[in-house]
Amino acid sequence: MANPLFDALFAPLAQRDDAFLILPDGAGITGRDFLAMIHRAAHALTACGVTPGDRVAVQIGKSPQALAVYGAAVACGAIFLPLNTAYTADEVDYFVGNATPRLLLCDAKALPALGEVAARHGARAETLNADGSGSFTDLCAAQADSFTPVPRDADDLAAFLYTSGTTGRSKGAMLTQDNLLSNAQVLTDCWRFTDRDVLLHALPIFHTHGLFVATNITLLAGASMIFLPAFDLDQMLRLMPRATSMMGVPTFYTRLLSDNRFTRDLVAHMRLFVSGSAPLLAETHVQFEDRTGHRILERYGMTETNMNTSNPYDGDRRAGTVGFPLPGVELKITDPATGATLPQGEVGVIEVRGRNVFKGYWQMPDKTAEDLRADGFFITGDLGMIDDDGYVQIVGRQKDLIITGGFNVYPKEIELILDDQAGVLESAVIGVPHPDFGEAVLGILVPAPGAAPDLAAIDAALRTSLARFKQPKALEVMADLPRNAMGKVQKAELRKLFAARFG
Repeated sequence: MANPLFDALFAPLAQRDDAFLILPDGAGITGRDFLAMIHRAAHALTACGVTPGDRVAVQIGKSPQALAVYGAAVACGAIFLPLNTAYTADEVDYFVGNATPRLLLCDAKALPALGEVAARHGARAETLNADGSGSFTDLCAAQADSFTPVPRDADDLAAFLYTSGTTGRSKGAMLTQDNLLSNAQVLTDCWRFTDRDVLLHALPIFHTHGLFVATNITLLAGASMIFLPAFDLDQMLRLMPRATSMMGVPTFYTRLLSDNRFTRDLVAHMRLFVSGSAPLLAETHVQFEDRTGHRILERYGMTETNMNTSNPYDGDRRAGTVGFPLPGVELKITDPATGATLPQGEVGVIEVRGRNVFKGYWQMPDKTAEDLRADGFFITGDLGMIDDDGYVQIVGRQKDLIITGGFNVYPKEIELILDDQAGVLESAVIGVPHPDFGEAVLGILVPAPGAAPDLAAIDAALRTSLARFKQPKALEVMADLPRNAMGKVQKAELRKLFAARFG
């Protein structure tokens, strides 16, 4: 029996004597050598007691060795569980207690705390540092460089990804081999990736964007990656001439645009720039195209579904939209109260169905039944609409909907106006408790560099553009908005910060 994900992504590396990974210093790791790393790591996982279906949790820095552990888990039939490197020991304790992994890999500096976490939940702890050293690396060095992959079915679990947990405890989304493989196949085709591509990879690999989108597509296409530990502006500019494509979060693009070295000539050879994980400001779209001649391709995905939609490779990549449903993905807009499908042009909850949609939440059958309908449609919790041309627009999260005086207010509508105001770099609109209205609309502004927004002028502009119930009761100015590791604004943190704004 086959191991579909391993056979499609990793087995072809055996035929590659070219560089699969290109490191910041210019050194390369061939496909053949990287596959040997995977095989040694698979033997090491087995030596640590990992068997098919076991979880392998990792909280480790980005490195070739870390990426090899992902391939090794697939080879062993284990369930790969990458954890954000910013999580504290207390947060990791929850994930380990919930997922009950056989093995926890961590940085040596974190071992005193995480070793106790692992022991408390019956897991073995080994170390793997960002420079590739560690006890697990030492164990790998003693192993054979060939390994026979464990047979798996397309419906077998391949990974857990935990949601951010902004409304309660994080949930472990169970992703199957077919969830990951089918999505990589669709994206490789839609975005025209081939073995001639070199992807500039500065994303983390504990998240679906950097791991299951960027890495899986590169592997499936037989392409190469310039593999950076993190986003570093100088390295990005230095190495971009060697790349053909790049995937990033909006912050990547704004930082590139902030540097005069980022020019049209520097990227004239580039084929594709993709953005996701957080909304890209329309202003960034325009600035990027003016500077480079390239139009960023924006797409939409989730922890539970991988990618759902994409702007077209050929055709109009529209700012403020996430394009069309991907081939094989059904998408509809529904009434949040009744679940009934809404007419085109109306705002409601986005629901999706397809091979990309996860199997459910680990050990949470009630939550799975709440979010995953019997007919296979997943209730994303994102509010959106489909415009007259079929483009999907994201309005916001259902939990971010503001109900003020009995009226529904969609933050995105107000944010688009605020973002256009003089002196404003970006904005966030939230609902906070109010004694009369239940919730009040509050606008939070980040000034453009060197600017001081005129709050009175902005308030006047809002009065002419919005119905009275939509107008913010107040405007606040902050130097920066709180964001998670992938650049998403953390509105739950803002709601806590301003909870007492109106008494």
